[in-house]
Amino acid sequence: MAELERLAEEIGDESLRGMVLGLLESPEVHLVGERLPFEECPAGAYVHHTYEGGLLQHTIAVARLSLTLCDLVEGLYGGEVDRDVVLAGALLHDVMKCYAYVRDGEGFKSSPLGERVDHLSLLVAELYRRGFPLEVIHTAASHHGDQSPVKPKTLEALILSIADLADSEFSRQTMRAAEY
Repeated sequence: MAELERLAEEIGDESLRGMVLGLLESPEVHLVGERLPFEECPAGAYVHHTYEGGLLQHTIAVARLSLTLCDLVEGLYGGEVDRDVVLAGALLHDVMKCYAYVRDGEGFKSSPLGERVDHLSLLVAELYRRGFPLEVIHTAASHHGDQSPVKPKTLEALILSIADLADSEFSRQTMRAAEY
């Protein structure tokens, strides 16, 4: 969690930084249902980072990959990237997974809420409710790329989508290889 806070401190816009830290520290929503602590939650129950602490590892990896992609786009391709939007989206993109899973013996399964409402819908609603900028909401809402309800329409959203896919696929392939 200290690494997440350190990464959030890199957000230059003081107001946005405060909003991101506020949601990371207090991801409560006004819904019925259990919430796993962020640092204990998996990033998924079946596909990637399916273990305790997987969400925290995935979030840190996505944030670091996103910043690396920002460096490439700016340094190699000469593009202009709003790093604050990318980093805010990276740190928050899966925060509502805390509501999507519950413990199931030694593993995890979808919670009753998670079976009915996906983490993206919960996240978009909460970001909107808390007054996040549209650019951050779009970046988070489109982080599943072509599988998202809305596809990435900005460079910042595309960067987050690629970083999320890269890390989730890396985890999935690593777990698969370990099984063999």
